[in-house]
Amino acid sequence: MNRRTFAEVEQQPIAHPRPIELYVFLDPLCQDCWALQPILRRLQVEYERYFTLRIGLLTSLPKMNYKALPLVDDECEEMSGFEKAHPAFPSIAIKAAEFQGKRAGFRFLTKLFEYSFLKSRNVKSFAVLVEIAEKLKLDKQEFISDFFSRNVLQSLQVDLHLAKEMEVVKSPTFVFFNENIEDEGLMVDGSYSYEIYEQILEELTGSPIIRDRAPSLEELFSRFEMLATAEIAAIYGVPEKESERELKKLLLKQEVERIFIDDRVLWRKR
Repeated sequence: MNRRTFAEVEQQPIAHPRPIELYVFLDPLCQDCWALQPILRRLQVEYERYFTLRIGLLTSLPKMNYKALPLVDDECEEMSGFEKAHPAFPSIAIKAAEFQGKRAGFRFLTKLFEYSFLKSRNVKSFAVLVEIAEKLKLDKQEFISDFFSRNVLQSLQVDLHLAKEMEVVKSPTFVFFNENIEDEGLMVDGSYSYEIYEQILEELTGSPIIRDRAPSLEELFSRFEMLATAEIAAIYGVPEKESERELKKLLLKQEVERIFIDDRVLWRKR
């Protein structure tokens, strides 16, 4: 199989090649995928020297049929297009955002999760997806044009085809490949504790893995826009109360803002 077809999340260059390829298959409408975000982000912060991350999109639909989608015609600027909604639209929108850069696609996915599971917005709505693109300061007209192009749907179909080749049937699913191309990939579907993923990385590298130095809070928020108190505490290995004290210092300096959603406390860079 060709592993290079998937979108790769942009990372800072390192001095040596990473021995592991990690594919993460996600469905944007899957609540378990959203819940898995803290684990994936922590892996990136602590162990990204060991793996190259590639995101593959699944969709809630068993088949993608372009003609069956309620897309508007070439006059996609008409307001009628903004009234449409479809379960496949979130995946198509992420791919459209990705056409403006791989990091843009990853940021769109993160913001889409926020809109869907924290703000309870209908992310199947084209109008809401355009709002997300505007929030991220993407080129709105380019986003709309790409959304309605056949190229973006073909890109999504490539993801679905490769997921089928890897026998991925549910999301979220992690697939690990080591440096030996003759070895089969190690598939982990569903959500597990963080320690399980650490153990897999260590087994595949064949030697003890060493955590990277934790970045400053400022650096962390530059990379991940919104984080929970518990998530930050886990990254720094400190009690939540200690983590909250440091966050309040940034709050007083107006560098972050605190957001209360249901029983969750979230922090976002201003």
